Amino acid sequence: MSVDLVLRSRRVITPEGERPAAVAVTAGRIEAVLPYETPLAAPLADLGDHVLLPGLVDTHVHVNDPGRTAWEGFRSATRAAAAGGVTTIVDMPLNSLPPTTTRPALGVKRDVARHRVHVDTGFWGGAVPGNLDDLEPLHDAGVFGFKCFLSPSGVDEFPPLAGDGLEAALAAIAALGGLLIVHAEDPGVLAAAPQVPGARYADFLASRPPEAETRAVRRLITLARKYDARVHVLHLSSAAALPLIAAAKADGVRVTAETCPHFLTLTAEEVPDGASAFKCCPPIREAANRDALWDALADGTLDCVVSDHSPSTADLKTPDFATAWGGISSLQLGLPAIWTEARRRGRTLTDVARWMSAGPAALAGLTRKGAIAPGRDADFAVLAPDETFTVDPADLEHRNPVTAYAGRRLSGVVRSTWLRGTLIAEHGVPGEARGELLSRN
Repeated sequence: MSVDLVLRSRRVITPEGERPAAVAVTAGRIEAVLPYETPLAAPLADLGDHVLLPGLVDTHVHVNDPGRTAWEGFRSATRAAAAGGVTTIVDMPLNSLPPTTTRPALGVKRDVARHRVHVDTGFWGGAVPGNLDDLEPLHDAGVFGFKCFLSPSGVDEFPPLAGDGLEAALAAIAALGGLLIVHAEDPGVLAAAPQVPGARYADFLASRPPEAETRAVRRLITLARKYDARVHVLHLSSAAALPLIAAAKADGVRVTAETCPHFLTLTAEEVPDGASAFKCCPPIREAANRDALWDALADGTLDCVVSDHSPSTADLKTPDFATAWGGISSLQLGLPAIWTEARRRGRTLTDVARWMSAGPAALAGLTRKGAIAPGRDADFAVLAPDETFTVDPADLEHRNPVTAYAGRRLSGVVRSTWLRGTLIAEHGVPGEARGELLSRN
């Protein structure tokens, strides 16, 4: 066998589980996964007992470029991804100016991203009031699906689908064979909840009750059933909605759902008052809720774990939870954050790879990503699973040194990251920008 590169480890995470193996790479693709001692005439990267994982796929990243590059940009976001073992991201359509709600806006975003990305990068389109006629052109241009909000997004240029807008958009997207991904919080429930400004996290939590998610998910499932549409629930935080999702899946409704590292590793009980680095919408909930989310990952009700990396400048993270920007920066930290909690709960790195690589790749239809298997892209994260580190925001690659994980001790150090057989980050330091722009087509 003639190959370009061999990566060998005693701990390779394949779709069938963990085993010693030699992974042969040709022209950026995995040629074969062979027994550990297989002799091959090719450059060898011997990883010893470090774990070879498939590169992570993060389908929920707010890059904010162009327009709000003081918050984040393609270069800084994808450097953070590479440093954290993430080899593919899909960028959200809002917080950039213009938002990705028309085909020309998608072209602007691609032009800005080109030559700046350190990892492979795709794009979601947006579904907002008034852009029904833009959905098919965006679909034809290769977006991976369409995002909408049912409640205010936080930025005026990306309003929610109110009234019959959700049904109209979903019907149009279903006719295209597309995917609708939804920020599912019901605006009526939110409007009726107590709105108490200030620094108390308990007041903010009360303003985003679980019923907001439950009611929105119920409506979404009803419409998905009506149109036989593919729908995906974004950043689920409330375990109360899990029975609805499980029952819909059992009935054949084409619904999937994700959760995020902060919902799986942080709890409301530990959020200090005024610490708005922990603010996100929907919110971080109580420890018992967190336990139920882990159970839902284990039984398949939840399909994947993605970051919802939503950064801002530090000045927008005011001590008032009512006015502070809602978003948690964790793109570089997702793998160690999840592994720290997963191992405590008796889960394995095979589980982590399924949740953070295979699951998101399947959601977006990225058939070349998500697994160490023949024919897939040679995208890898090399992890020292027993090593620990303390999070220092100043050491992170994303643009602003704000994160809810500051000062936390995490297990799992990403030693290197490989994209299509090329080393793109080593010891947390990204190299040249070698990412490609991805399209659904």
